[in-house]
Amino acid sequence: MKHAHALKTVAALVLLGTSLTAFAYDADWKRGRVYYRSVCTSCHTANPVGAINPSTKTKAEWAGYLLNDKHAKGKDSVTKYASKEYRASIKGSNKAAEKFADTPDKELMEDIKAFLIKGAKDGDSPASCS
Repeated sequence: MKHAHALKTVAALVLLGTSLTAFAYDADWKRGRVYYRSVCTSCHTANPVGAINPSTKTKAEWAGYLLNDKHAKGKDSVTKYASKEYRASIKGSNKAAEKFADTPDKELMEDIKAFLIKGAKDGDSPASCS
């Protein structure tokens, strides 16, 4: 009897896990690349900081940077620059911000992260921003 109960529990957990993963978002590194190059790079290039290529950091460094969510030496957050609010504020002067105006914030951040990880110094395809 205990064995049947344990088997049912395992089966339920497997089904639950399967249904939860069915809703997981599969990040699009190409969309992240377009946004990063069009929005992030254009802003950094206009400022004294200059362009920040994905290949300047390792995958772990990018993951830590995004996890800490600190931009401009902690003055504001990284997620701010992928938010619908920010995109709306620059869409008149930035075609990518306009193009991705309705993209959910979390999806766009996952896309950017996928591009940064892929293009990192130790990533699958180290990338510059040119």
